[in-house]
Amino acid sequence: MKDLVRIKSLISADIENLLNQQIKKEAHSAALYLSMASWCDRNGFDNSAEYFYKQSDEERQHQLKIFHYVCDMGGTAISPDTNNVKIEFSSFREVFEDALDAEIAITQSFKNIAARCHKEQDYVTLEFLNWFFKEQREEEYKARRALELFDLIGEEGTGRWEIDKHVQKISYSGDSAGE
Repeated sequence: MKDLVRIKSLISADIENLLNQQIKKEAHSAALYLSMASWCDRNGFDNSAEYFYKQSDEERQHQLKIFHYVCDMGGTAISPDTNNVKIEFSSFREVFEDALDAEIAITQSFKNIAARCHKEQDYVTLEFLNWFFKEQREEEYKARRALELFDLIGEEGTGRWEIDKHVQKISYSGDSAGE
């Protein structure tokens, strides 16, 4: 019996390239969140470390979701190298500022892919991306809320300990956003 061979990709070379770039960005995010978890572990912020370990797992799952999509569409998914991952942070707050910046950059990257899909009328990939937009809305919300804890609680005295205690309690309910 002959093997099934994929003859033609259902996505353009440009969109395949953008999706492979996104795979790399998701891998970098996963590595960055692991680095943040390590920093938090080393500095006694156990709850935040656990939060970032979970975030890293999520980013890895996002990477795999896109990877599988490219393969399923007959394209060539590329396993990325990750390098230049920041491993030192000057403060507890900086960890969360960098997390928010990373999530905003990922959202913008998805917007760029969606714009290309609109231009090419690739509605199948656009539909696939909708899941990521919902996910990014949640990720940015959680990152913003975590950062707001620094302003609400303050870092003086036991402030950082209190912030660390509250980080894992942050949840997102799309219903509160008027959905």
